[in-house]
Order: sequence, then structure tokens, then C-alpha cells
Amino acid sequence: MFSHIFVGSNDIERSKKFYDATLGALGIGPGVIDPKGRLFYMTPTGIFGISKPIDGKSATHANGGTIGFAAKDPAQADAWHKAGVAAGGTSIEDPPGVRDNGGAGPRLYLAYLRDPDGNKLCALHRM
Repeated sequence: MFSHIFVGSNDIERSKKFYDATLGALGIGPGVIDPKGRLFYMTPTGIFGISKPIDGKSATHANGGTIGFAAKDPAQADAWHKAGVAAGGTSIEDPPGVRDNGGAGPRLYLAYLRDPDGNKLCALHRM
């Protein structure tokens, strides 16, 4: 459904450190900064980009928005979370773990972080 996702950042180098660590824990290679100063992580299933806002204003996070990254198993979600905290992210929500949704759907293993610019992120594994 999605071709790409972009988030804003006020510090591309700080974002590269954070996303190289977290996405590296998911098996994604280091990001590439293009000549315009935008940071890209390209995979066969989509592109994740980080850029200073084009309008020249400060980057802000979306209130109510979450970007989810697929994890192959709970251990990979935990590694993602640990790498994110070590690279300047903030652990949020409940600690990483299984959520059963009250029996209303599949059980999920979730880990949540905010990146250094405040964007809400999740590593998700369907049990």
C-alpha cells in the first residue's frame, strides 16, 4: 500500500545515527544522504526517508501518528528497542512485550520508541 514514508528532522546526522542503529537491528543497511541532504533507507518493500522540512520551518512530530517497522521475532524487536534507546531515542508506552488485544485479533509483540525528533515508532511482530 505504501511506496515511502518521510519524517522531518532538525538534525540529519543525529537521525542517521539513530536510524542506522534501530533499522540496523532489523537487518536494514545504513542510510544514504543524498546531495540535497535527505536521508534514505531503501528496501525491496519501500523507502523510509528523513529530511529537513522543505518549508524551512522546524520539524515537528505528528500527534497521534505512529510508524511501524516489521520485526521477524520478539528478539529482533527487543534489539531494535535497545539500539534505539542507546542511540538517543526514548522508550515510551508499556515495555516491549506481547499484547493480546483482548482476544479481538492476533497477539502482537510490540516495542515503542520516540526518535530524537519526537516521532513515534513501533517494532511489531505478529505472534
